[in-house]
Amino acid sequence: MAIRVYKPTSNSRRNMSVTDYSGLSKCGPEKSLLAPLKKNAGRNSYGRITVRHRGGGNRRKYRIIDFKRQKFDVNGIVKTIEYDPNRSAHIALVEYEDGEKAYIIAPVGLKVGDAVVAGEGADIKPGNALPLSAIPTGTFIHNVELYPGRGAQLARAAGNMAQLMAKENGMALLRLPSGELRNVPAACMATIGQVGNTDHENVKIGKAGRKRNMGWRPTVRGSVMNPNDHPHGGGEGKSPIGRPGPVTPWGKPALGYKTRKKHKASDKLIVKRRNGK
Repeated sequence: MAIRVYKPTSNSRRNMSVTDYSGLSKCGPEKSLLAPLKKNAGRNSYGRITVRHRGGGNRRKYRIIDFKRQKFDVNGIVKTIEYDPNRSAHIALVEYEDGEKAYIIAPVGLKVGDAVVAGEGADIKPGNALPLSAIPTGTFIHNVELYPGRGAQLARAAGNMAQLMAKENGMALLRLPSGELRNVPAACMATIGQVGNTDHENVKIGKAGRKRNMGWRPTVRGSVMNPNDHPHGGGEGKSPIGRPGPVTPWGKPALGYKTRKKHKASDKLIVKRRNGK
């Protein structure tokens, strides 16, 4: 997918770009694979805001994605490549030989009319899903499971991919998009190729209203608040933070603060952290 840049007909248009959707299928979503999507505006089950700056936005339906790919050794044909408002990647509608339809994440190179299949004997080509034990070392993959049968959790965003580095003792060593080296059970499923829509990271939002359409409300800087509202607030004119580093409204470090549990069970599976330590 390419990036479409607008002519500078206004101040907001001057710095605005969108993904070129000309390569997508001109049809609506498959109605049998849609589900309602409730808006929570950043609130939890108690009604308290746990994620700030969320609310509003366009209405959308959830597309049910097949992240498990457990329909083994049944050929499917790609019917459409579609836009999904719930994720950065595009999705592909697959119709299997028995008539069942399913959405999958569309990798780079997958086109309408291509055949995809899941199973140990599948070919190593984009869109096919295999257990890690059946994938050659060095292959680029996406939609990787962390635990067998749970469904894909790793490398699902636009342009992402992991690399299978080694296989030993029933475990597969992966290099994740963050640079982390991690062991995953070799029985986990993964899809061949790189996630499509690779130019997504180059899109410029351009104007505030477009961000509001995406469900994001305005963010106010702490330095322009009063001291009773934010630790950065107060002072005459533009004042420094007055602390060793920036903090959240509740006084926790805002940059570089590690929130992962100290003794997490999966620590033994991580060979190298993403920060190189």
